[in-house]
Amino acid sequence: MKFIFADSLDYVDPAFDFIADRSPAERQPYWDDAYPHEILGYAPYDGVLVSRGIVGDHRVKGKYTASQARRFHLVGVRKFLRLDKPEFAHLDIFGDCGAFTYVQEERPPYSPAEMVEFYDECGFTHGCSVDHIIFDFDPAGKAREGGSDHAKTRFDITLENADAFFREARAIDAGFTPLGVIQGWSPGSMAEAARRLVAMGYDYLALGGMVPLKSPEIKLCLEAIRAAVPSATRLHILGFAKADDIDSFHGYDIASFDTTSPLIRAFKDAKQNYYLPGEGLGLRYFTSIRVPQAIENPKLQRGVKKGMFRAEELIRLEALALDSLRAFDRGEAELEDTLHNVLVYSAPLVEEKPYEDCKGSVSLTRLAQRYRATLAEQPWKQCSCKICRDAAIDVIIFRGSNRNKRRGIHNLAVYQDHIERLDLKRAVD
Repeated sequence: MKFIFADSLDYVDPAFDFIADRSPAERQPYWDDAYPHEILGYAPYDGVLVSRGIVGDHRVKGKYTASQARRFHLVGVRKFLRLDKPEFAHLDIFGDCGAFTYVQEERPPYSPAEMVEFYDECGFTHGCSVDHIIFDFDPAGKAREGGSDHAKTRFDITLENADAFFREARAIDAGFTPLGVIQGWSPGSMAEAARRLVAMGYDYLALGGMVPLKSPEIKLCLEAIRAAVPSATRLHILGFAKADDIDSFHGYDIASFDTTSPLIRAFKDAKQNYYLPGEGLGLRYFTSIRVPQAIENPKLQRGVKKGMFRAEELIRLEALALDSLRAFDRGEAELEDTLHNVLVYSAPLVEEKPYEDCKGSVSLTRLAQRYRATLAEQPWKQCSCKICRDAAIDVIIFRGSNRNKRRGIHNLAVYQDHIERLDLKRAVD
């Protein structure tokens, strides 16, 4: 089972100064920055997925700048992602249309022929057909029963595009493996879509629209699809948001899946945003310690404008929290003293009150429990990855993109190891 990382320009500055809290003045974004496989020295994934909608153009505003998009088209995906070295030659590069970026449109903005040309000319190894996402879901739906007119229209558009996409890829002898995308409003409709895609000639199918579904619902869809297609048909799950639950999907013969979850969790999950291998085949999670920039955090600045806090005092408390954490990391400060200084600075952020006015609050008490567990375990000292060796305690500090994405890259490395351990277990079983 291949773990494909869905990239969204997720790089960091290797020269970032944690003490001064800044990059070198001469830094050029992208050019001086490092992707996860560069800063770690190896790829913490089996491949990368790039969405057409992320690259962007005049129709869909992507994340790339205009000059980055031009370079992407000029040099190709492998060189743009700096995966053109021999040690990365084995990595797959998947592409999809980025259906979430045009979800409000009546029809996808890209034609099948255009996407075939995009994948082929940019050097993708795998390319997904042009789909139109369906959010309706009825777990009991059989075949094409049920479904709104809107859902059925998108179902038909997706299959029409898939047929044209496969024919075009075959006509030009494209250098990538085409994946037919499944969209539906029920397990039955998805199974029907899968059956039709196989009849078109696809032997690799991508299951779309899974992001809002819970694990049991996704399994219902996989079960129905597996019953409708030949056993040799490979399955990919697009945007697999339940990545931490991947072991429970053993038995559905998933060939690959893409996700950003381990990286995104580093800065979008409030409690479980630093990974370590757990006992057996599980994962352990820790809470990173928030120490936001006092002069940049919107919530703290609102408090200053309202006269609740003095900017100078917040800056002092911020520096004290950071200094205490680093002293603790060096063995020069006690856990409880460090925790106290962190909580004093956290109170204005969590409760919008000075620490003395809310130190017994439920929110601050719960936060203290999670932070105490993190400091007691010192998980960054249990990890040998280059991120944790170089950043030390700064990897566990929730503060700015260069720290948060480093923690996310660390999570990718732990997650890839997790997938490999699961695959080894399956091979033995």
